[in-house]
Amino acid sequence: MPKVLISDKLSPAAVAIFNQRGIETDVNTGLSQDELIDVIGSYDGLAIRSGTKVTKPVLEAANGLKVVGRAGIGVDNVDIPAATAKGVVVMNTPFGNSITTAEHAIAMIFALARQIPQADRSTHDGKWEKSRFMGAELTGKTLGIIGAGNIGSIVADRALGLRMRVIAYDPFLSEERAIDLGVEKVDLDALFQRADIITLHTPLTDQTRDIINARAFAQMKDGVRIVNCARGGLVDETALKAALESGKVASAALDVFVQEPARDNPLFGMPNVICTPHLGASTTEAQENVALQVAQQMSDYLLTGAVTNALNMPSISAEDAPRLGPYLKLAEQLGSFAGQITESGIKEVEVEFEGEIAALNTQPITSTVLTGLLRPFIDTVNQVSAPVIARERDIVLRETKTETATDYATLIRLTVTTDRRTRSIAGSLFGGSKPRIVAVEEIPLEAELSPNMLFMRNDDKPGLIGRLGTTLGDAGINIANFHLGRHEENGGDAIALLSVDQPVEDALIDTVCSFPGVQRVKALRF
Repeated sequence: MPKVLISDKLSPAAVAIFNQRGIETDVNTGLSQDELIDVIGSYDGLAIRSGTKVTKPVLEAANGLKVVGRAGIGVDNVDIPAATAKGVVVMNTPFGNSITTAEHAIAMIFALARQIPQADRSTHDGKWEKSRFMGAELTGKTLGIIGAGNIGSIVADRALGLRMRVIAYDPFLSEERAIDLGVEKVDLDALFQRADIITLHTPLTDQTRDIINARAFAQMKDGVRIVNCARGGLVDETALKAALESGKVASAALDVFVQEPARDNPLFGMPNVICTPHLGASTTEAQENVALQVAQQMSDYLLTGAVTNALNMPSISAEDAPRLGPYLKLAEQLGSFAGQITESGIKEVEVEFEGEIAALNTQPITSTVLTGLLRPFIDTVNQVSAPVIARERDIVLRETKTETATDYATLIRLTVTTDRRTRSIAGSLFGGSKPRIVAVEEIPLEAELSPNMLFMRNDDKPGLIGRLGTTLGDAGINIANFHLGRHEENGGDAIALLSVDQPVEDALIDTVCSFPGVQRVKALRF
C-alpha cells in the first residue's frame, strides 16, 4: 500500500480521497527540515502547500519517494532539478486558485484607491479624519497589467467591469487575443508611461526578475500605484521604497515579498504601503479545489502511473512511457533550443513527425515540445498546461505526420514563427534512443546537446572559427565538442554549436558578437 505524508494543512476532503483510494496517509504539519529529513524515507508521496521546503537534503533522504504534490501553482519551495535527478515527479495544480488570486488583486486596487486599511486603523483609534482619506475613483483610470495569462486575463475582465481602461504587456499576447479580452496590447515602456495603476501577474524568471526597477519607476506617471500579488522579486523593493518616499509612487499593495515569510522588510511601516501575508490563494473555495486536485493526481500516479500537471516530466500513461521516453527527451530539447533563441512574441508553432514516429501517439510529444519552447518565459509551464497557455495566447499550433521516411528513419521538425521571423530545428534518434539535433534553420548539422552550449550564426568566412576557439581558450572556457554546418553554397550562412564545460558569461558573448561576420551568439542551457 502506498504511503503519503501531508506536511502542510490540507482540506480533510483531500485526506478522504487518499484513504478511499487505499493510500495510507499521515498528517504531520509544522515539521522542521531535520524532522522532515528523518521521516521522509518512509513515504512514497509528499503532499505540500507553500510551507514545506523540499530541498536537496530532503530529497537525498527520500529514498522511496515517488511524487511531490503541491496544492497550488507556485513551486519555489521545491528543488525541481534535485527532484528530477532523484527520479521524483513534481506536480502542481495550476488552475485551482486563479479566480481567488485575481480577486485579491482587485481588492488590493480598491484598498489603494480608497485607503481602506489606513482609514480603518484611524477610525478604530477613535479619530474621525474624513478629510485626510480623500480617495480616487477607478472609473476611467488606466490599469496596466503585466502578464495576461490565466490570472491576468481574469483581472482584466473584472477591471473592464469597473469601467477602467486596460492595457496589457505580455510577450505571448497576440493582437487577436487582446481584442477578445477587450484590452490594448502595448510594449512594456508604454505601459509604464500610461498606467495609473500597475498590477503584476507573471511568474518569476530570469527575464521578469526586477521587471519593475528604478528605470521603470522613472518612466511612470507621478502618483502611480503598484500592486503585486504574483511573486516576490518582480519588483525591486529598494527601488520601490525610494519611489514611495519621493512621491513618484503614491502607494503600493504587496501580497508577496523577496523573502518569505516576511518577518522584516524595508517597506514595512510605510504609511502608503498595504501588505498581506501571501493571501492570493487563501479562500475556502480555492483551498478546497487545489487540495482535492492534488490528492486525486497523486493517487492516480501512485496507483496507476498516470501523470497529470507534472513540472519535470510529461503527462503520459504508464503503458506508453517506455516507447515514447527517448522521443520525449528529444522533443524537450528541440523546444528548449527554440525557446532559448526566441526573443519576440510567438505566433505559430508547427511540429512535423516523419518516419517511424508518425505511427506513435504524438500528443504527449507535441505537449513536451511546447513545454520546452515556453519554459524560458513561463517557468511553471508543464505538459498539461502548455497547450492551454498556447491557446490563451492565440499561438497557432499545427501537427503534421508523414510515415514515409526521408533522410532519417525517424524525425521531429519544430518550426516557430514569431513577429519577426520563422525558424526551424530538427532532430532524430541515433541508435533508436540517443537524441541528436540534425538541422538548425535549414542548415544540416549533427550535434548531441549538453548542459552548457554556445550557438553562433555567422557568415561562412575563413578565420572566424579559429578566432572563436582562441577567444574561448583565453577566457578559460574548454570546448568539449564543436559542431559546424553551412548552406551548400560557399560563403553563405553558417552555424556553430559548441559544447563547453563552463557557462559562458555575457561579456564574453558580447566580445564574440563584435567579430566581423558574426550575426548572432547565444548561450544555451540544457
